[in-house]
Amino acid sequence: MKVLALSLALAACVPAQPPGDTASAEDACGATRVAGFVGRTRSDALVEEVARVSGARRVRWIGPGDVVTMDYSAERLNVRLDGQDRITGFNCG
Repeated sequence: MKVLALSLALAACVPAQPPGDTASAEDACGATRVAGFVGRTRSDALVEEVARVSGARRVRWIGPGDVVTMDYSAERLNVRLDGQDRITGFNCG
């Protein structure tokens, strides 16, 4: 019973998708379209290709220790990098 109550409480914390929004709120930035780029090393050509393939309005490249703002933009693609400038993942925000 406690597990059910906890599950319901946590579900209430998940933001609802806006009415009429046909695109997935989790992929408004095209993160799934560029998932195949994980492991590639950042270059000028790759920066342009990720922006083109994702269709994101804005792309933010984030390396270890980079300071980023906490403002959320569903159309912005965040590209996570490791210490060798290799892509480790993507998310919208």
